[in-house]
Amino acid sequence: MIKAIKSGMTSYLPIILFVTSSLVVLSLFRLGYLFLFHDRVLHATTLTTYFLLGLRADIIQVGYFTLIPLLLFPFFNNSRLHRRWFQLSLIWLAFCFIVIVFLEVATPAFLMQYDTRPNRLFFEYLLYPKEVLSTLWEGFRGWLIFGVISVGLTLYGLTKAINKVYHQCKQRKPHHVSAWILWPFIVIVTVLGIRSTLAHRPANPAFFAVTSDAMVNSLLINSSYSVAYAAYNLKHEAKANSVYGDLSDSEVIQIVTAEPHLSDATFPSKQYPTVHYQQASVTRDKPLNIVIILEESLGATFVESLGGIAATPNLEKLKNNGWWFEQLYATGIRSVRGIEAVVAGFPPSRARSTVKLSNSQRYFFTIADALKRQGYHTEFIYGGESHFDNMAAFFSGNGFEQIIDQDDFENPLFVGSWGVSDQDLFQKLHNRLVANKDSQQPTFTLAFSSSNHEPFEFPVGDVTLLEQPQNTVNNAVKYADHALGEFFNQAMASEYWQNTLFLVVADHDTRVYGDELIPLSKFHIPGLILGADISPRKVTSIASQIDLAPTLLSIAGVSTFVPTLGQDLSRTDIAPANRAFMQFGDNFGWFEDDHLTVLTLDKGHQEFSYDATSKTLTPSMNRLNEKALQRIRAHAMLPSVLYENRMYYVPPELH
Repeated sequence: MIKAIKSGMTSYLPIILFVTSSLVVLSLFRLGYLFLFHDRVLHATTLTTYFLLGLRADIIQVGYFTLIPLLLFPFFNNSRLHRRWFQLSLIWLAFCFIVIVFLEVATPAFLMQYDTRPNRLFFEYLLYPKEVLSTLWEGFRGWLIFGVISVGLTLYGLTKAINKVYHQCKQRKPHHVSAWILWPFIVIVTVLGIRSTLAHRPANPAFFAVTSDAMVNSLLINSSYSVAYAAYNLKHEAKANSVYGDLSDSEVIQIVTAEPHLSDATFPSKQYPTVHYQQASVTRDKPLNIVIILEESLGATFVESLGGIAATPNLEKLKNNGWWFEQLYATGIRSVRGIEAVVAGFPPSRARSTVKLSNSQRYFFTIADALKRQGYHTEFIYGGESHFDNMAAFFSGNGFEQIIDQDDFENPLFVGSWGVSDQDLFQKLHNRLVANKDSQQPTFTLAFSSSNHEPFEFPVGDVTLLEQPQNTVNNAVKYADHALGEFFNQAMASEYWQNTLFLVVADHDTRVYGDELIPLSKFHIPGLILGADISPRKVTSIASQIDLAPTLLSIAGVSTFVPTLGQDLSRTDIAPANRAFMQFGDNFGWFEDDHLTVLTLDKGHQEFSYDATSKTLTPSMNRLNEKALQRIRAHAMLPSVLYENRMYYVPPELH
């Protein structure tokens, strides 16, 4: 019997070799991550949990890879075709092994940048090879070279091994009967390994979220599993946030439109249930021009008065000339999430940003669309290539009449991996505002900076560096602040200053990381509204990026219909909402009155108290009641409801 089993097992040699080598390699990589992040791993979990759960996740992914040749085996288990199956299986499993090695080799650099294993961002960035390769070469050159060599050596070794194993196969007589007997047992074991549980639902990444540190949770799985699951989830984009609760669409809409800051709003459209009329808090004979300056990765980390390092002296001076937001929070950790929140006032979700999703490329609200209907000329200025992250398509389909990008800059001062420098960008912005100063048509401009982006390339000029070498994030922020200061020195001395409203705000902080489910302090960003007749003011209440668009419209003197549920912070007759929300991977955070509630997958939640001085979260003793939790769940589920049903738009009849 044992002899027959051994004889039958030789037919499955490609699978045996692949499973064994893959599990060993993945375990060795996980051991390497333990050395890199031992403090966080040992603080969050035990070594037993770390390695055993890791092995369990590895078995899942390895099982998926082996399932294809296993299911094909019965069609080839005969004297004439067995060697063909053997050959094809070797080639397929060798390819899978290369994928495993490639993704694991790429993981450390990705972890350093995003504090998680490769996920959807990994293959989204593959759409932009020029920017990605330039960033890797300038910022991670050593690791890139090591990765290429490692994958090359792996490919070479596999080629030699495949030839050797296949040659042995040709010399060996296959045992078809024994292989037939073993086949159902091997398939059953493989399927059980993929499910990894006998519970009603198979294991998924949430199954391995056993610590409060999201990065450590990601280490428990492997990178090929992480990327594959992210790709699989793309088909669930529309309902990405339904995981947070059991509310119906109508219940979600009813709860969110009952927010206190919307108490006097009416909602006239059943098809677009969040659309309401916003009356401007300031009456003007002619509405102000509006300029939004979206600063790349300029988080509170770099602003001294917000608890960061002293890298933004010009912004610190400018804050005394306008409305300074002391507790403003980003909705996410990527530029498209910041664009979505600031320009469209749209809340965050687990799905890709609506800047990229197909159903939001037209008939989707943006502040540009609202202002265009009010007679504004609307434009977007970017120093890089506007096709990046699908910005050009999203903007042109939703209210932006003109798009200016890298190709439109003549003789720029400096060109880096991500386009022209911030000084070039702001000079272009200044020139555009000067050219339009005598026009009777008001203008709206979105200007998006890029110098503060990995690999942090910028002209040194007269900027005093904070450290050596030059191309570091701290120096890039110092340069970005310098360019911003130069621009406002010009703007304040220009004729257009008196009729132009400016918003300076970060899209997100750089390198959002931490050992919490949501590293709240890394979502803290600066925000400043200034220009025209704006008097200095400190906005001390908690605010979200989605509150900025309605506030700008109101101060500029624009009364119009909007679907956004952000608060007009210029109103003094309504108490501030004093809340912010954010998305970090699969976790949705709701921050209100120093209390952070984190919604996790499968409708779970955790609650924390936040100490702004130490920037630490501790489990909260004050638990929210069910009504308060339902309110948070409704806001978390709202993006999916609005996007899936194409509700986030102001119909022409309400213009």
